[in-house]
Amino acid sequence: MKKRAFPKTKKLIVANWKMNPESFKEAKKIFDLLRKKKFNANKIVTVICPPYLFENELAKSYRSNKIKFGFQDVHFENDEKSTGEISTEMAKNSKVEYVLVGHSERRQIGETNEVISKKIKKCLDEKITPILCIGEDERHENGDYLNLIKEQIIESLSDIPKTRVHDVVIAYEPVWAVGKGKNSMDSHELHQMTIFIKKILVSLYGKKIAMELPILYGGSVDADNALELIKQGQVDGLLVGRSSLNSHVFGDILKNLS
Repeated sequence: MKKRAFPKTKKLIVANWKMNPESFKEAKKIFDLLRKKKFNANKIVTVICPPYLFENELAKSYRSNKIKFGFQDVHFENDEKSTGEISTEMAKNSKVEYVLVGHSERRQIGETNEVISKKIKKCLDEKITPILCIGEDERHENGDYLNLIKEQIIESLSDIPKTRVHDVVIAYEPVWAVGKGKNSMDSHELHQMTIFIKKILVSLYGKKIAMELPILYGGSVDADNALELIKQGQVDGLLVGRSSLNSHVFGDILKNLS
């Protein structure tokens, strides 16, 4: 079987800066502070996803391989007429190795599983690792949210064959756990969700492939809970939002995991 998106011996830590900061000067300050932090790159794959506007400039001035770069989204076509969009070809030419696909904030403005599936395929065509984001807005006692997650996975991966899925990463991010003042998911509940996701992947690709596909967790991750979420939640890495904009906090997350 082909190798997966990143070595099994490492954890994948992805920083999603979203629409922050407001200037390149601030972005460079955050990045420069982070690159000075000491962590074991042999145990962690660190990916920074800044706004498009800043990524290329940050990448141009960075010569090390300790930190990799990602985009927060891409368009599903390389069409010159797509005003305001970013193509996967542009991403590849900007030294981007990872792309977030199907983030909850994209889904909230109408992005469908069908569109997400097309984006995953375009990323794979350019040899970029797509990080498929899934997760429920809220939880109901009747378990409807499980059907939603199952639907997100099956429909988003519907056109991705066994021969290509090894390059896909799954990021589970429950929306109710995202944001300032929110609490992260309980690590034991996360473990149950990891098992549920694996079962869906087994039904699609078989046990051998499914067990190799990496799963990340996102949602109020900080330096205090990062290690427990990974160990007890049995995930392969983390998708970090707000905390990744604080170089000291994000640096502590990386240090604690290495």
